[in-house]
Amino acid sequence: MSMRETDIQETVTAVYRSESRRILATLIRLLGDFDRAEEAMQDAFAAAVTQWPREGVPANPRAWLVSAGRFKAIDRLRRHTRQEALLKELAERPGGEEEDAVASEAVEDDQLRLIFTCCHPALAADARIALTLREVCGLTTEEVARAFIVKPTTIAQRIVRAKRKIRDARIPYEVPERTDLPGRLDAVLRVIYLVFNEGYSPSSGDTVTRSDLSGEAIRLCRLLHALLPDPEVLGLLALMLLQESRRAARATAEGDLIRLEEQDRSLWNREQIEEGSALVLQALRSRRFGPYCIQAAIAAVHAGAPTAKATDWDEIVGLYDVLLRMEASPVVALNRAVAVAMRDGPAAGLTEVDTLLNRGDLKHYYLAYAARADFCARLGQREEARAGFRKALALTEQGPERRYLERRLAEL
Repeated sequence: MSMRETDIQETVTAVYRSESRRILATLIRLLGDFDRAEEAMQDAFAAAVTQWPREGVPANPRAWLVSAGRFKAIDRLRRHTRQEALLKELAERPGGEEEDAVASEAVEDDQLRLIFTCCHPALAADARIALTLREVCGLTTEEVARAFIVKPTTIAQRIVRAKRKIRDARIPYEVPERTDLPGRLDAVLRVIYLVFNEGYSPSSGDTVTRSDLSGEAIRLCRLLHALLPDPEVLGLLALMLLQESRRAARATAEGDLIRLEEQDRSLWNREQIEEGSALVLQALRSRRFGPYCIQAAIAAVHAGAPTAKATDWDEIVGLYDVLLRMEASPVVALNRAVAVAMRDGPAAGLTEVDTLLNRGDLKHYYLAYAARADFCARLGQREEARAGFRKALALTEQGPERRYLERRLAEL
């Protein structure tokens, strides 16, 4: 392979990483079918691998790929079916010279259409989220399965059923009317935050963060905010910006995890902190805020502390109390236990975590055992601490987390 061909291959790969989900969203609109659009996109990228070395990289790669995918889909239908009505419909949809506008100007709307289609109330709740994570955000089936803590085959079945439901029920590919938006909002926000979490703290792999996923989640939330400036949309956007502001300080040059209290706060992104903090205040002033706003307020307290010791833990525990009344989640309760330990000492935190573990709420959640082990280590209970870190190690596949836990074990 020549140097030019190698460069083109790298370009195609880069375009796939940055543009494939946008291209897919537009092809779904143009072709009216998930599976047909996915085949068309793969055909388009295969064509790029062979044609771009000869013809050069087009000025607008996304538009070229959308156009190529659309015509590949029509060709495939001509070869394999006699669906004249469908062929005529596809051929008459915008294309050719209009494709630049289709790919460049409408792409943001296409992704919003797609996310609201995937989160349609006619679909089961778990299927909505799985389908959106897979089709809108490009997570693999395995990554989606880890987010749900279920088998990949289970997720694959949910996605297939959801696509069939969209097709058979003729669910429209559109952003709902403004009056219908509030009822569809919770599922969309949950999906966006799941995507962010997979980018901020990947469930497996050897990197501390995946900026492609966290950046995509923030971008989608900005689109949603432009459409519907609801306080919870503001809250989620603020929360993600405040958490993302710490990304540069969360890992060493070797890729090892750095905990919040040990981070170099001069590396935190002040622009994101200022934007996120302003959004929190704007959302809280509405007095119609929900769980995302409270989580953002907690993140803002952390962001406003010049050092770990200066953190207002009393304020954070109080915010977690409010959050637990809104959303009685075991993970929220665990986070509150950590805050209690920072305010009142490790013995108080240990009592809280043991209560959660004894109820069985977090028996498969490695961070519960890691937190317990940390409290035990700070109390001088070395055997208990070692047992907790070993249990946490057995429950995580994330490389940096494993190395961190191994270091803590070695220290003991």
